[in-house]
Amino acid sequence: MVNGDLRIQYYEEELNIRKVIEQADLENLDQALNICDLSSLERKLRLWHKLMPRIEPHYAVKCNDDPVVVKFLADLGTGFDCASKNELKLVLGFGVSPERIIFAHPCRPASHLRYAKEQQVVNGTVDNEYEIYKLRKHYPDSNLIVRFKSEAKKALCPLGDKYGCDAEADAAALMLLAKALDLKVTGTSFHVGSGCSEVEAYDRAIEKAENIFKVGELIGHKMELLDVGGGFPGIDDEMFEEIAQAVNTSVELRFPDERVRIISEPGRFFVEAAYTLICKVHAKREVRSKDGKLDTMMYYLNDGIFGAFAGMFYYPEEVSPELYLDEAENLPKLKSVIWGPSCDALDKISDLLLPNLNPGDLLGFRNMGAYTMPIASPFNGFDVPETRFFKAK
Repeated sequence: MVNGDLRIQYYEEELNIRKVIEQADLENLDQALNICDLSSLERKLRLWHKLMPRIEPHYAVKCNDDPVVVKFLADLGTGFDCASKNELKLVLGFGVSPERIIFAHPCRPASHLRYAKEQQVVNGTVDNEYEIYKLRKHYPDSNLIVRFKSEAKKALCPLGDKYGCDAEADAAALMLLAKALDLKVTGTSFHVGSGCSEVEAYDRAIEKAENIFKVGELIGHKMELLDVGGGFPGIDDEMFEEIAQAVNTSVELRFPDERVRIISEPGRFFVEAAYTLICKVHAKREVRSKDGKLDTMMYYLNDGIFGAFAGMFYYPEEVSPELYLDEAENLPKLKSVIWGPSCDALDKISDLLLPNLNPGDLLGFRNMGAYTMPIASPFNGFDVPETRFFKAK
């Protein structure tokens, strides 16, 4: 984005990655290149509305905070899950109304609470008594959403060790404290963990939420919002359909009253599949055994784990790069290692089998839209990838 102008290129029918590469002049570009297909976000939103029409998606800005992505989703009408003052500023700057935002961070600096109060962002999460006292001081008119812990057995990134009160032991006490301090509890929230692959996790959590609603109403709070959090897969639509069916069934059973507003915090669901990262080999090295036989080929790329691959620190995954060589699938494969560009020996992307590559050859990595660019850094002076945006006409 430059001076508010979205630099979006348009394509017919299907985005041709090879054609984009040919037109990108990558020989003269030191940075790696992100290719973002914004139409993928539109398709994901249509899928969401089709499979979970009652659940309002609030995009988790932390997942990918590129202003182009955020504005695109804002224009599509999504809500937003913000965790800081700067994320609030970003979203509000695109004209998003405060009612479309949940300040979903249970432990917020006082200055961030004061900013939320100034902007009338009233819905925010809380999971301990210290934060309740902080809210009484800095934002007593806010709506408290009690976040409880309910983790999936299978998730890329569990969150329960850091956030979420115990649903049985703590939630009632927090709501009683809020009542005693004349604060409003208006709902409850949970997060089963980023990249959840256990369908049953959502029903367990929604059952706990039902109990918290009942206790909150007995205490005298007007309970009207349920936040089912995130964890929805970004590249496995079959898994998402299973999760959606489980959520719908559980919500229909436990929250049949349509007056209860139900929201969610999907992040990777929207953006993971939208990005393809194109890296260039800028150096190579042969590693030979003591008898002189070739053992391993090493390739050094123009991006690594301090850049767009930074998520591999947290979510180690095997990578399967696409090669843009003629008949690449028929070329003999060699034991290989691909490294990032920095001097750090930790900057290792993967061990894999590859054909013989040369400096200037390109590798493509799909599904690079989630938890990549927000945590990328120009470590060692190497620039983070450039991003170019595309959309179907």
